[in-house]
Amino acid sequence: MTKERIIKWAKAAAVRAVKTLAQTAVATIGTTALINEVDWLTVVSASVLAAVLSVLTSVAGLPEVKETTEE
Repeated sequence: MTKERIIKWAKAAAVRAVKTLAQTAVATIGTTALINEVDWLTVVSASVLAAVLSVLTSVAGLPEVKETTEE
């Protein structure tokens, strides 16, 4: 894997992880607000966990980074 490809993958994985983090934060805030007051520790921990899982899932491959065969 070339350095350029690794950088491209890392950027795509980071974008996906940040989007996942934001989506999880919005969902968690909405859910906890309905139950009681917002527990920010729960929001942050769930969001960070979702971002980490997103990066780990990205290891399997990102459609944003096209597969090429190197000769």
